[in-house]
This record gives sequence, structure tokens and C-alpha cells, in this order.
Amino acid sequence: MTRLPDADWRTRPGLRRIIAALMADGGAVKVVGGAVRDTLLGLPVTDIDLATPLLPPEVTRRLAAADIKVIPTGIAHGTVTAIASGDHHEITTLRRDVETDGRRATIAFADDWRDDAARRDFTINALYADPDTGAVDDWFGGLADLQAGRVAFIGDAATRIAEDHLRILRFYRFVARFGHGALDATSHAAVVTARQSLKSLSRERIADELLKILTLPDPRAIVGRMAADGIFAVLLPELDTGFAAALDRLIANEAAAGAAIAPLRRLAALLPADAAIAEQVASRLRLSTRQRKHLALLGGSRGDVIRPVRQLAHSVGVDAARDIHLLAGDPAAVQALSGWAVPELPLKGGDIVARGIAAGPDVARILKAVEAEWVAEDFPDATRVAELVDQKIGRVSD
Repeated sequence: MTRLPDADWRTRPGLRRIIAALMADGGAVKVVGGAVRDTLLGLPVTDIDLATPLLPPEVTRRLAAADIKVIPTGIAHGTVTAIASGDHHEITTLRRDVETDGRRATIAFADDWRDDAARRDFTINALYADPDTGAVDDWFGGLADLQAGRVAFIGDAATRIAEDHLRILRFYRFVARFGHGALDATSHAAVVTARQSLKSLSRERIADELLKILTLPDPRAIVGRMAADGIFAVLLPELDTGFAAALDRLIANEAAAGAAIAPLRRLAALLPADAAIAEQVASRLRLSTRQRKHLALLGGSRGDVIRPVRQLAHSVGVDAARDIHLLAGDPAAVQALSGWAVPELPLKGGDIVARGIAAGPDVARILKAVEAEWVAEDFPDATRVAELVDQKIGRVSD
């Protein structure tokens, strides 16, 4: 039998307290999904999710009795979040699907581990482990698929996709993360066939999954695969014809500059250099106001690398200036923004009035002219600003 290797997360005090509470008096609990998969692959584990045949009220009662805080995060679907010793863990009662419409499922609680595993998406995500012995339960060949780098739906692929259409995009993301070699032919054919059903999903769910794909270390191959499969024709028809070259250039520039991955910057690389199109995409994907403004800035300013990067940052902000230069192919300029924030002009209108200029249009003109030269001179200190003010006042007096 396959067992989990030793891992730091398995001995965390908070997790052990939760497990002890749920296993007492004949209870049962297993670690499920990503934590099992990633531990077997030797990858870092962030979320440790638990499954139990105990019903939510009993889960809540046991945890509360052990002085563990419980938050009913998804109680209608049998999920609570337990907080113990600073750790957060989701605990879900075993379930089986009664009815699905591709967006949400009607579920019933179950007491059979295999029934719970059967409603999951991919075989590699349907692995359960005993929290004490580490023994792994695998009903659908997930261990073999994990070793082969194969991402495959559990059972009938079309049925799994019909249960939740977002699984189409999850297929591509998991292929990019865990796949190697040829794609599982049956699963691949099923997502391509079902691609029009993406239109039934909420825009927020599509945006969340698309940005997760673009957050991968190198999403170029999977983005190209999605384009070839017609996925973007459904969810991102604005895809630029030169997206592959733009994404190649951007990822090379990110590496050269040591820049952190930013999914919105990569989304901008997929789109034409057009602020109106960027606005259209951001609006359709229901991005936040901040994200929408940022994407529009990148769309409208992609060629604006004539100005030095700090001057550009004064106009559009540090984040947008950095992204514009990375998109345009100027990674060296990014170093000029490292640890730097746009300074505030050390001059107010009152300072000019104090020098004898009457409040009014002349003050505004002097202030604007001083700021323009201050920016052009790369933001010198207050001494130089005072010299600039003297020069401008002299010209006004003349």
C-alpha cells in the first residue's frame, strides 16, 4: 500500500487537535485532495482539507467541545472551517451528487468514501490519506496517473464536465501543473466538445480560473493549447493574433528583470494594445475597479516607453509603469523602480504665495512648470525645487 512520506504539515499541533476531536469515540477523518497529491509529488502544501462521514452538526459539536473555533463557511454543502492553534482547515462531510446543472450541485450526505471520491473531478484529486498512518486510498487510478503525469476525469468525462462546466478550464490548469507527455485523449476530447458550455458559467468564476492559469510559472504552452482548442474563441474572443509572440517576450522580460508574476500583465499580453478592448474584457470578466483601470492603462500605454520609466511612473503609477516596460521589452528599466515610490513634490501653492506672487492663475502656472521640470530632472530634492521656483518667479516678474 502507498503511504504518504513524512511531511511537516502532518504534525502541526492545530491539525492534530482537529483530527483527535473528529476521531474520538469511533469517528473517522481523512486528508483529501491537494495535500495528498502534492505531498506524494514532493511539492509544498498550503491547504490541508479533511473529509469525514460525521454530519456537520456533529463535526461542529466535537470541535467546539475541544475548544476549536468553527466557522460555517459552506454549511449547506457540509463544509465548515476549523481554526486551531492558528491553522485553518476545511472539513467536509462525505457527499454524493443528487442533481447538477453544470454550475451548482444538489448534494446528499453520504457515509461511503468511494461515493465521495466519485464526485470529484480528476483521478489525481481523488486521493484520501489516513492522517495517522499515511495510508492512501485510491479508487480510480489516481496514483498511476500521478506517476504518469496524466490528468484524467473520473469515470465518464462528459458527465464530470456536465456537473460543473468550470472543470473545462481546470483541466487545462491541472495539465499545465501536473501533466507531461501526451494529453489524456478522452478527457481532452471531452473538454473541447463541451467548450461552448463555458458561456453558462458566471464571469467571476471564469476570471478567477483564467487568472490562475496566467499565474502559473510558464503558461505559454497551455495558453497555446487553449487557443488551438477554441477555448479562447468562447471566453476571450478579443485574443490578439500575435499573442504567442507577445507572451514569449513578456515572460523572457519577467525573467530578465526578476519581476514577480502578475496575471493581469500577462492578460494584457494576450490582448491588442487598445484601452477600449481592455476595458471591454475587464468589464465582461467582472474584474474589480482597480484591476479594470490597470488593464486599461496597459492596453492604452503599451508603446509608452519613450519616457524614462520613473517619469512614466509619475504619470500612471509604479505598477503600471513597470508592466508597460515589461510588455514593451525593456526589462532593464524595471530596476529603476526597485524599492522606489513616486515622491511628492516638495512645494505647495502657499509656498509660492509666500514669495510674493498673488494667489491666482500665476501660482498654478508656476506650480505646474516647476513640477514638469522636477519630473524631467528625476525628482531632485527641495533645494533644487527652490531654485526652480526662483527661476519661474523671475520669468513671471519679467
